[in-house]
Amino acid sequence: MTKDEKVQIAERLKSFCAQKGSQNKAAKSMGISSATLSKVLNGDWDTISDDMWRSIAAQTGHDATAWQTVATRGFERMGFILDNAKQESLAIAVTGDAGCGKTEAVKQYTAGHAATYHLCCSEYWNRRTFIAKLLRALGKDMAGTVSEQMDAIVEELQAVEKPLIVLDEADKLSDQVLYFFISLYNQLEGQCGLVLCATSFLEKRITRGVRFNRRGYQEIYSRIGRKFVKLQVVNDEDIAAVCRANGVTSAADIGAIIKDADCDLRRVKRACWTIKKGGRA
Repeated sequence: MTKDEKVQIAERLKSFCAQKGSQNKAAKSMGISSATLSKVLNGDWDTISDDMWRSIAAQTGHDATAWQTVATRGFERMGFILDNAKQESLAIAVTGDAGCGKTEAVKQYTAGHAATYHLCCSEYWNRRTFIAKLLRALGKDMAGTVSEQMDAIVEELQAVEKPLIVLDEADKLSDQVLYFFISLYNQLEGQCGLVLCATSFLEKRITRGVRFNRRGYQEIYSRIGRKFVKLQVVNDEDIAAVCRANGVTSAADIGAIIKDADCDLRRVKRACWTIKKGGRA
């Protein structure tokens, strides 16, 4: 790893610490020691391994590929929704097609706003995993019973100004974990923004659960205002803007990427890299 890249990562880490509120919270959220974090920030790099540099880069959002994010319609709407939820302490459910830019918008918003906590959910999470991930994002210790851990989460969120929790890919969570959404809402109503972000499957799942009167679903549906906010589908103008921002300017190349993209920005990114390396979209 080059010195220039280490400088960039250290700068990213500095911003990450500011976003988390302190160096100690940042270290705990990344699972590294405060001493290691301090060394990186102070330029004492001799004992910092490349593996540690890569770990810090990944966790702070450093992008070595220099991919340029573009404010597409969906990106801007997602930012507006997140800001509204944060400022007004609202619970909102957002749905959008895979590849429409939901996660990238959340990452960018989180990086620029203090007391914003982004959890990218997975199918294997149980209640303890969910709590541990949230505690880590908050920069808190993970010791104690489930009840004590929940108390620590609530106390931390009540202590910071305008907190926001974003559960990305929330459709992957089990019912047992989704019930924690109700618990958080009940204890933090009017004090913390909560955003569920997923594909349309989450809307189908929740509305089906309400229709069949499954436990907890009526409560979840009520707490999000009985509404799902839909992000716009990526269109040709969005794709063309992404291409141009990332060095693909030929009308023929852009047209080929649009034709093959299927409204998916991940496919756009892959096609742009292929063209820049001398291949075809």
